[in-house]
Amino acid sequence: MHPIVLPTRSAPITTARPMTARRSVWAVCFILAITSGCSSVPLKEGGMLSSYSNLGAPKGKFSKSRVFLDKDKLKDVKKVAIWPTTLTLAAGSRIPNPKDRLLVSNSIDRAICFAMSEKYQIVPIGGSPDLTIKAVITDIVPTQPTIAGAATAISIGSSIALPVQIPRLPMGLGGLAVEAEALDGAGAQRAAIVWSRGANSITNKARISKVGDAYDLAAAFGSEFSRMIIAGKEPGGLNIRLPSFYEIRTGLGGKPGSPLCENFGRSPGVIGALGASFGAPPSWTDKGARAPSFPARASPAVKLAAPVSGDNRQASRAPSP
Repeated sequence: MHPIVLPTRSAPITTARPMTARRSVWAVCFILAITSGCSSVPLKEGGMLSSYSNLGAPKGKFSKSRVFLDKDKLKDVKKVAIWPTTLTLAAGSRIPNPKDRLLVSNSIDRAICFAMSEKYQIVPIGGSPDLTIKAVITDIVPTQPTIAGAATAISIGSSIALPVQIPRLPMGLGGLAVEAEALDGAGAQRAAIVWSRGANSITNKARISKVGDAYDLAAAFGSEFSRMIIAGKEPGGLNIRLPSFYEIRTGLGGKPGSPLCENFGRSPGVIGALGASFGAPPSWTDKGARAPSFPARASPAVKLAAPVSGDNRQASRAPSP
């Protein structure tokens, strides 16, 4: 007697591939939408330079600038003085906290001093410098702290739940605009720049502070302007280069090339990087300027500058202490 075999209905074979593919597509779309965010800061004259007639045409897309370089005269520079960075009334009004304003301006001064001291001797104002650097912040786009906090929470959460960390949300991003020039001993302009950049979702960490992005961009500007003078040429589009051992050392909080640079404090280094990854305000990890040797550093209030008048602009006089 043969056993009776009843026909059975086979279970439908399912595959996770369509679902996996669909999820991948959605993930890619989400990441593309996130990383496309970038704030925009207009490039315009703030009236703070001794002359604008030497500046070239605007260049750049994300980081915009107009530049002037007197390459031949810059070759003979040996001693450099750094005038403390100021803010225009318009820029200062955007950041009501004077300590936050000082944090941003000091970030520019520190970056300039650290970079310049690798090649030049840094001397005080009035110390017969070959070149005097003067920078003015003409605009600050405040970071939205609430949105930055949410972006940090999402990024940290994604790094735990996903194999990759989701970039920063493209909302509430800050920005910075700066004008700077280098004047020789006679007050003649030998280098100048009008510069603006907005934070983006990829390279700028979200910090729960109104000056979170401006602080990072200030350091980027100071380094870029200094390297432009040192190299005697405009920075390239991507501006990719390997940092020197000196830059690595000072970036980690090491000793700068000149004792005068200690006035601006050391770089926060690893602690600063860790703080930024968790969205901490810059003031938590940056100790700021040290015992001041400049009058403008005696108070946490940064000096607010007024535009240069037409007559003074034509005279192109160097700042005096």
